[in-house]
Amino acid sequence: MYIIIVGGGKVGYYLTRHLLASGHEVVVIEKNSKKVEMIINDLGGIAIQGDGSDAGPMLEAGMGRADIVVAATGDDEDNLIVCQMAKKKFGVKRTIARINNPKNEHIFAVLGIDTTVSYVDALVAQIEREIPAHSLIHLLTLRDVGATFIEKQVPPDSPIIGIPMNELHLPDQFLLALVIREGQALIPKGSTKLLAGDEIVAVTSVEQENVLDRLFRGELIRP
Repeated sequence: MYIIIVGGGKVGYYLTRHLLASGHEVVVIEKNSKKVEMIINDLGGIAIQGDGSDAGPMLEAGMGRADIVVAATGDDEDNLIVCQMAKKKFGVKRTIARINNPKNEHIFAVLGIDTTVSYVDALVAQIEREIPAHSLIHLLTLRDVGATFIEKQVPPDSPIIGIPMNELHLPDQFLLALVIREGQALIPKGSTKLLAGDEIVAVTSVEQENVLDRLFRGELIRP
């Protein structure tokens, strides 16, 4: 199959790597030049720099012959535009959109997007397999009111490097849900120690979006 992926962040990158390993032909469209360079260096000359919701990069990628288009950016509106253009302008038969806010799922369905993948639902499912149900109370509560997901990398000089999770003082309704280390997803436990370069996925409320920055500065280590 010929698959075009719009969005070369972590989701797009690992999806591309998996699809290539499965023998598919893949092209990635990504705005960020550094991400494009990383993809080309790691996976070969399969990345195009440009706005995936514009016709120019779509034409360059060969959208008209694509079997599937996957919109995997971090912006739901961009993903919707990509899928609609793929279907209406280029006649792509199957489109798949990443949804970052589960409240938008109905809108995507009404507007004819074939398949949606909710980042929230996927993350919840993985966490649910790994930890007891009672530990999901805060996460599920946040989902009901619209969870905010934050992804950031642990800086190389952060004071929290090497500190076990159970020595961190995290506020209520804030969950360090996932650690991505060297391409592997880890569910953090009390004994887990964060390392420089770890990608952290946190679930929180809008009011507490700065907690990760405070954590990385060492402000939330228990005395």
